[in-house]
Amino acid sequence: MLRALLDIFWDEDVWLPPNTTWEDIAPGPDKAVVYTDYRHLLYPIPLALVLIVLRHTLEKYIFAPFGKSLGIKNTRPKKAPNNPKLESAYAGSPKIKHKQICALAKQLDMSERQVERWWRLRRSQEKPSKLTKFCENAWRCTFYFYNFSYGMFILWDKEWLWDIDQCYIGYPHQGTTSDIWWYYMMSAAFYWALTMSQFWDVRRKDFWQMFVHHIATIALLSFSWVCNLHRIGTLVLLLHDCTDIFLEAAKALKYANYQKLCDALFAVFTVLWIVTRLGIYPFYIIWSTSIRAPMLLPMFAAYYIFNALLCLLLALHMLWTWLILQVAYKSINAGKMEGDIRSSSSDFSDSNHSNHSTPNRLNNKKDT
Repeated sequence: MLRALLDIFWDEDVWLPPNTTWEDIAPGPDKAVVYTDYRHLLYPIPLALVLIVLRHTLEKYIFAPFGKSLGIKNTRPKKAPNNPKLESAYAGSPKIKHKQICALAKQLDMSERQVERWWRLRRSQEKPSKLTKFCENAWRCTFYFYNFSYGMFILWDKEWLWDIDQCYIGYPHQGTTSDIWWYYMMSAAFYWALTMSQFWDVRRKDFWQMFVHHIATIALLSFSWVCNLHRIGTLVLLLHDCTDIFLEAAKALKYANYQKLCDALFAVFTVLWIVTRLGIYPFYIIWSTSIRAPMLLPMFAAYYIFNALLCLLLALHMLWTWLILQVAYKSINAGKMEGDIRSSSSDFSDSNHSNHSTPNRLNNKKDT
């Protein structure tokens, strides 16, 4: 039964161009080129665990001591007073409505303000310290810098970096090399690691948007690898990594109170984001996959799936661009970068109890 379902799912008419079979692109010593092997898609999962261990090692022995040397404190928010009934209500749902506040206040003979304050303290005590968030941003900045540098190094002499039509000419009989293999495997492992660690990292408002982004990226990497579309996949990876370096660096500098340098890097990030994510990505990458590809090779169902995932990423880019531009507008008015696009959600907010989880916080009700 399972074999039959797998045969239906991996139908050659869906995943491969016309007149092409899985045997045609299966790796083997008798083939003229080295084809991708779908079984290698399992490798990124254990590699992701290695990256998680590496991350925690670097955070503990390098990033945390470095952050402390910059004056970043590892202080945690004040804990809420012990109250079993409020604790029980909080365990049921961390979010609370005004009606629940009134009911709890009457039940416990407390004022509504006291219930609100307890709830705020209870929520904030689970939030990580600035040092923890600094370490998280330092790790991501380090990996993005490494991955982008490695990608530029290995793609510099590849013909499809300079002529995107080479992604389609000769497809699907395009061989892969060991450097491309490592680029794909490490990139996939990183997004697997982000997907796993997202559940214990700093909780932000766009938790599910980021979760969809990570899953869509993993799906893109997997489908492009199985279908031997690794050439266009490497271009998408390279384009996405370059801007994230500046974003994560700006966040880390924000926690270290290097405000001017943080503002400068955020300005560079904003320009690069717009140029790459709303310029090069849709008008070069997606235009190529949508317009040029059908001119150079016969279309097949999987290619439309691949293109749909690229468009899903573009939709997420447009959403985040709107948030980034709002932060940039507020920053210009305030004279420095304020707020956080990707912040922890909170039911109550005031000037004394805000969650500065990253340097580009967006709060429509107030300026931090």
